[in-house]
Amino acid sequence: MKYVLVTGGVVSGLGKGVTASSIGVLLKACGLRVTSIKIDPYLNTDAGTMSPFEHGEVFVLDDGGEVDLDLGNYERFLNIKLTRDNNITTGKIYQSVINRERKGDYLGKTVQVVPHITDAIQEWIERVAVIPVDGKEGPADVCVIELGGTIGDIESMPFIEALGQFSYRVGVGNFCLIHVSLVPVLNVVGEPKTKPTQHSVRGLRGLGLTPNILACRSTMALDENIKAKLSQFCHVPVENIITVHDVPNIWHIPLLLKDQKAHEAILKVLNLLSVAQEPVLKEWSSRAERCDKLQEPVNIAMVGKYTGHCDSYLSIIKALLHASVACSKKLVVDWVPACDLENVTDKENPEAYKAAWKKLKGADGILVPGGFGDRGVQGKILAAKYARENRVPYLGICLGMQTAVIEYARSILGLQDANSTEFDPKTRNPCVIFMPEGSKTHMGGTMRLGSRRTYFHALECVSAKLYGNQRHIDERHRHRYEVNPDMVAHLESAGLSFPGKDETGRRMEIVELPNHPYYVGVQFHPEFKSRPGKPSPLFLGISLPITKWALELDFFFHCRFCCLNLLLNSSATCYPNPYLRSFFVPLHIQNVKDYPIHLQKKSFILNLVTWTFLITNSKWN
Repeated sequence: MKYVLVTGGVVSGLGKGVTASSIGVLLKACGLRVTSIKIDPYLNTDAGTMSPFEHGEVFVLDDGGEVDLDLGNYERFLNIKLTRDNNITTGKIYQSVINRERKGDYLGKTVQVVPHITDAIQEWIERVAVIPVDGKEGPADVCVIELGGTIGDIESMPFIEALGQFSYRVGVGNFCLIHVSLVPVLNVVGEPKTKPTQHSVRGLRGLGLTPNILACRSTMALDENIKAKLSQFCHVPVENIITVHDVPNIWHIPLLLKDQKAHEAILKVLNLLSVAQEPVLKEWSSRAERCDKLQEPVNIAMVGKYTGHCDSYLSIIKALLHASVACSKKLVVDWVPACDLENVTDKENPEAYKAAWKKLKGADGILVPGGFGDRGVQGKILAAKYARENRVPYLGICLGMQTAVIEYARSILGLQDANSTEFDPKTRNPCVIFMPEGSKTHMGGTMRLGSRRTYFHALECVSAKLYGNQRHIDERHRHRYEVNPDMVAHLESAGLSFPGKDETGRRMEIVELPNHPYYVGVQFHPEFKSRPGKPSPLFLGISLPITKWALELDFFFHCRFCCLNLLLNSSATCYPNPYLRSFFVPLHIQNVKDYPIHLQKKSFILNLVTWTFLITNSKWN
């Protein structure tokens, strides 16, 4: 196993996570298998109880791990599935050591930071590094480790010591240290200043770690004179000094590293030049260029509680970006604080109230994300009401789904006091209730977390079509409250639809409003599984605002392509639309090539007659 450690210096927020992810992409493009570990020096066991304002979003993994948002970057860039153990925290390490002490594993010994904590850190890294994360058997070739925080932070000291020991333990040729540091450009002088990076590297070396490669963050590319100066004072070869300057979008970062031959520097340190291939990043290059050239905007109003800190919704922003690029649209996010939509703001701050409603009314689509607590909930309900009444595409996630249900109960069923027991425990009409299996005494790790299966009970719904007419889907969850199953019959009788449910049939996972262009709410978090090359289907729905009529017209447009293939007796092995395949091939057929062409023709004719009848009888109006 080879290890690449990414550290940061001078200031936080330099983009170590994106840099580490891009290094992984580059190594993967060289034909190597890559895994990732993020070290967070805080005492929390995990990120689950941390404020979005302070720490950004909590990213949820398949196994239910609530982890740092950088693991989301790793999954999106590398297309892998990590585990909760891929996120190491001081809390986890100390907890494991204390548990072992209580069991008597250190009997007779004085338990200390060195060697017990440092040994636990090294053992954790070695154990997790060999866990497959790419769906293949066997360990990866390279493990990219990101150390959170900044060199010199007191809470990082045990990890610095452990990693220094670890580099000696695995030996030369198996460990590469990349230090990400700031090279600021002062406006008054107009030239890059190397002194902050010099001091950062000096501090790193004083702690027992010597960088093999410098990744210099700057607003501009560094010239050879600056690199030579850094090389002289930091004792790093000039060819190992990489400029990571500002770019139009982060998909350029792997390309930037490749252009500067960062892969060759890393492979040389790790003695992998003989086994690695030349990196091929055509897909990344085309995606980055396509994103830069987009002109036609799609305006999405993000009605949230934590809009003051954009990292609070990082995965949602990335999912919207993936979908908008796939739809050839330029994403424009209009941040709308949910509180500013409420009537009380109209009295206290009329300008903020008018600005919020102006953004909402000018949006092509409205997205209401999750959240906790009652602040801003009334604003989210008003956003759902506006989208429903004005036929504006709407996507509600977690709390966004729950507020849509509450709004429908109030406006259509006439239950003015309809609410969630989270906000009003004594409400007479609880549309949303606390889940029976939840804990009311412990907050951390007690929600319904991780990947859960949702079954479609109606394949003619919009969400099922977007998912390709699958019978079921697996998405990640993070919630304590759910739609009250006792209220579902009343809501459905009033026109609301719940096409997606869990395996019991009593937990509502998806809500839709029939005869609306796009009004979808989901209890799960589809943003966590969106990838640059494979956008989340539900985000595609809101990124390309379409009516159901347009959906069907688009369907029949692509039918022409497949019909031509069939008429020419050629194999139709690829269908452009995600739900088009089932029009020609039954769902139980795994490989299109296994289904004869004459049966594909027969299936198409039967389905065409059925769908034509449904459309001409105004079912979709």
